[in-house]
Amino acid sequence: MALNKESNGYVIMFSVILVLVTAVALVTVFSFTRDTVSNNQKLEKMQNILQAGRINVERNQAEAEYKKSIIDAFALTEKGEVKMKGEIDNVFNIDLASELKKKEGEEKLFPVFVCNKNDSTFYILGMRGKGLWDAIWGYVALQKDMNTIYNAVFDHKGETPGLGAEIKEGWYTAQFTGKKIADEKGEFVSVSVIKKGTAPASDYNVDGVSGGTLTSNGLHDMLKLFFSAFYEYAKTQKNAAPEVKAETVPATNDSIPADSLALDTQATDSLNNNTTTTNH
Repeated sequence: MALNKESNGYVIMFSVILVLVTAVALVTVFSFTRDTVSNNQKLEKMQNILQAGRINVERNQAEAEYKKSIIDAFALTEKGEVKMKGEIDNVFNIDLASELKKKEGEEKLFPVFVCNKNDSTFYILGMRGKGLWDAIWGYVALQKDMNTIYNAVFDHKGETPGLGAEIKEGWYTAQFTGKKIADEKGEFVSVSVIKKGTAPASDYNVDGVSGGTLTSNGLHDMLKLFFSAFYEYAKTQKNAAPEVKAETVPATNDSIPADSLALDTQATDSLNNNTTTTNH
């Protein structure tokens, strides 16, 4: 008996078979590429952390350089309490997207990586916040004085091109070099992201992006949250050690190409980004 290809039964059966075949194909592809994707994400994150310390390496050199340059790591609570001291691998795997979703009162953990370069020590803070349309993130390196910014790199998931998306550009992040998170009296001030021309330039502010007010606000809030936690930690360290002066360093043009602070939830996006973007 010949099948009636115009019947409802045939159409339904064909649709079900097509869906099943497609599902099996997708699962098969994922199973074969899962390890590759995971490894690429790990190496990309290592590149991004190193880049904050102005150490730029190719993907195949990232792990070796990371193990050489990152000599310690720990997590901080919002109050600056130290957790996971010396647990470099566990700190590396902190997913800030999940941490920031925790309810009020739950302990949030923020990663800090200690980088040694040319006998200088830098504290690299992983950060994540909310822009206009979606997440923004980055890494900011502070000098040994725990107050002066050495370098900053930011990126975003869906900010408007030519407006909020400009936070990732090197010409924008260059203005963060040399800024301070505490004033001359040692009081916490963070680094404010302000509308250009609304206040005199100082060690404690940078210009927001033109036409990207909400993205700039999100960046401002992100910096304040993570700098505040580190400031509380730094106070305990400075009370136990002599004062360290900051070095004078030139600005640089760095940017990061992928969301390495939420890798578990962005696997597909990160794989796509790896094929369309390049590291600077």
